[in-house]
Amino acid sequence: MVVDQLSESEVDRLFHALADSTRRSIVVRAISGEHSVSSLAASYAMSFAAVQKHVAVLEQASLVTKEKRGREQIVRANRETVRKARQLLDEYEKIWRQRADRIADILAEDSED
Repeated sequence: MVVDQLSESEVDRLFHALADSTRRSIVVRAISGEHSVSSLAASYAMSFAAVQKHVAVLEQASLVTKEKRGREQIVRANRETVRKARQLLDEYEKIWRQRADRIADILAEDSED
């Protein structure tokens, strides 16, 4: 299970990073290919510095990596961490679906009585 592979602080950083729509959008762009921070910033109605801060949060969560190439900083997705995040969300979905099924079973038992 992915939950067993990640520390609580790693899971917290993942969820914090993915909690923001701009950061999720940056991850999607980075999955499709590498982008400079400048080109990412041009896509959003915010300052270059704000986009840099979003990228830093994603980098702290290991969802993206940054590489200096000349004067530009190139952002690319860390596919392994993105895969782990997807698996983690799948595991949580499975837990909640099981709980919802159990609640439905309990309600069905109550209605039979």
